[in-house]
Amino acid sequence: MRILFALLFALGVPALASASPAPSVSTVEGVAIGGYDPVGYFTEGRPVAGSANFELRWNGATWRFASAASRARFEANPAAFAPAFGGYCAWAISQNYIAPGDPQVWRIVDGRLYLNFNRRAKALWEADLASAIARGHANWPRVLATAENR
Repeated sequence: MRILFALLFALGVPALASASPAPSVSTVEGVAIGGYDPVGYFTEGRPVAGSANFELRWNGATWRFASAASRARFEANPAAFAPAFGGYCAWAISQNYIAPGDPQVWRIVDGRLYLNFNRRAKALWEADLASAIARGHANWPRVLATAENR
């Protein structure tokens, strides 16, 4: 365990250690993915700032969109646009712990949006991408349940 924390510290990736439960969607003040429009990653190929004028509550979080059309696309099929692992760091989840994702550090793989904590975590995740994604999906329910039950 000490080795894991040393590695996390070296990478600058904090394991969430609060006594409050981790929500299934990573938020800052209740807003998912830093207020960025999740649809924008797919339509613009980049992070696009959302607006408080185009909000939607879904899965316990407020999601912001750049336009009413973008909000409507998300509302019609949220699972197609919401980031995997609730927007938490994909590499961290693949390593069996939870850390926030950065909406500026992202990648779409097989039609799914993934966020990572920082560029170093993304590089580690991409070095073993297929395996890391598989581990992440296998770990996600357990990681979330463990975080919720602290």
